[in-house]
Amino acid sequence: MIILEKKVTGLSVDRLARFVLRARRAAGLRGKVNILVAPSSALCSLNQRFRGKSKATDVLSFPARPEKGNHNGTFAGEIAISADIATQNAVRFGHSPVLEVKILVLHGILHLAGFDHERDNGEMARREAGLRKALRLPSSLTERSQLPHGKSRARVRRTA
Repeated sequence: MIILEKKVTGLSVDRLARFVLRARRAAGLRGKVNILVAPSSALCSLNQRFRGKSKATDVLSFPARPEKGNHNGTFAGEIAISADIATQNAVRFGHSPVLEVKILVLHGILHLAGFDHERDNGEMARREAGLRKALRLPSSLTERSQLPHGKSRARVRRTA
């Protein structure tokens, strides 16, 4: 299920659903993924509730729990994306808001697949870079967050 709670220029439910399917397959993620594209205020609330951080963030991912009736792996989890931050980052990095949402979706899918860039010594960054190329996306979220100080940086937040 895809919910576009806040509009992103050029993004439709059908277009995003097609990308999610391609990205899931490319990442080897089995199970469906729910996507919420919402205002920053909604991401701030989710971030506070689930991570104890009272600030907006660009993307959050919530892996499915087996004990919640997902014993056969038909549901992988949920991803929430800030339409506001995606639009700001698109301007900052010189590409469309649709591409930025796709970058965030890919990042979230990798987290749902079990990757964790905060603990994996670059494994997720390498995987994300390869998938970004395969899916024809500009620089990945993980790559951008690792830019040296003094260079342009997106306001990024690591997903849960």
